[in-house]
Amino acid sequence: MMMSSSQRNAYSYGDALYWDARYLADGNASFDWYQRYSALRPFVRNYVPVSARVLMVGCGNAVMSEDMVKDGYIDIMNIDISSVVTEMMRKKYTHIPQLRYMQMDVRDMSFFDDESFDCVIDKGTLDSLMCGVDATLSASRMLEEVNRLIRPGGIYMLITYGDPSVRIPRLNQPGCNWNIILYIIPRPGFQSHGGCSSQRSIMEPVPLTKCGQLPSGFVLEDPDSHYIYVCEKEHGLLGIAHSTPDEEIACRLLTGR
Repeated sequence: MMMSSSQRNAYSYGDALYWDARYLADGNASFDWYQRYSALRPFVRNYVPVSARVLMVGCGNAVMSEDMVKDGYIDIMNIDISSVVTEMMRKKYTHIPQLRYMQMDVRDMSFFDDESFDCVIDKGTLDSLMCGVDATLSASRMLEEVNRLIRPGGIYMLITYGDPSVRIPRLNQPGCNWNIILYIIPRPGFQSHGGCSSQRSIMEPVPLTKCGQLPSGFVLEDPDSHYIYVCEKEHGLLGIAHSTPDEEIACRLLTGR
């Protein structure tokens, strides 16, 4: 059976062959999805000690890990589904022992033991899986693995275009025990024209409702903002889902869950 072009494109984002071809075409160029480290630094430094064992998932050919080492970080494991890009990056940074690179699928990171890392940073990898075939299953497997690899009290930092209505339900899947803090930052180069009802510091956490949604009437200064979910791994119940039965019913009606 022939696949449509949209089906082929959707499948590509979870396929190593697609990314291998893309990175071969890029050559030695570098590219950082969404935000550079300079914009993310206040959040990273606030939640991730420089001594932390960091896992950068879907590292690609970004320079964020390099910038973190320049900022004092000493142990960053970088993984990507593409063997082409991990080999390129390994050769590029052979002189920087703080950076290590491995080819690996985020849906199966069984190479690593449980609770191997203090922090996992994800800049677009979950988004990529959510655009592919079997998106729900792929995202669920990835988040199960991320949860397994982080020690209790550790951090999963997700940088994404996905707003809380689509990302909070995914993050709060069964078995993932997160206390979630949300930040919102404008896309690079955005120029504010004023008149927004939610003028606020980007370092100010955004309040979420009991359902894990943005408050009613909350207005984004930049409609194409990026969302930073700082997820602290906890034991026991989910971080956001401390709701009464009535609240849970209301949440299901609101989110369709």
